[in-house]
Amino acid sequence: MTSPETNIIQFRAAEQLLEARDPRGAVNLLDGVIEAHPEHTAARLLRARAYFLEARLQSAEQEFQWVLEREPDNAFAHFALARTLQRCSREDEARGHFKLAAALDPRPDFVEAAGFDSFEPPAPGSTDLGN
Repeated sequence: MTSPETNIIQFRAAEQLLEARDPRGAVNLLDGVIEAHPEHTAARLLRARAYFLEARLQSAEQEFQWVLEREPDNAFAHFALARTLQRCSREDEARGHFKLAAALDPRPDFVEAAGFDSFEPPAPGSTDLGN
């Protein structure tokens, strides 16, 4: 069993490998981290991204879904799952996740992917539903 410090080092090294476009190396490091800490959401999300970059789309989809089961308000996970589904030619399923990502975080790339012209959430306390 590895120490918590080793797991942190492996996680950070996996981030660097992903940044350097070495998803296979990142997955190898993250497998050990996740084995030691199976509920570590950030490690799962990072491994999902690595799977996506490796074009292991079924594995990426499973990991993004795992994250969303625990963090349904994770805008990035919705966006990344949508991109994964899009690459699998599952446009209808992807569309819903793009829209959720944009609704949760109206970043320009999320809004554009969702097909919205723009998205401004209502002001807090507002009763205007945009009708």
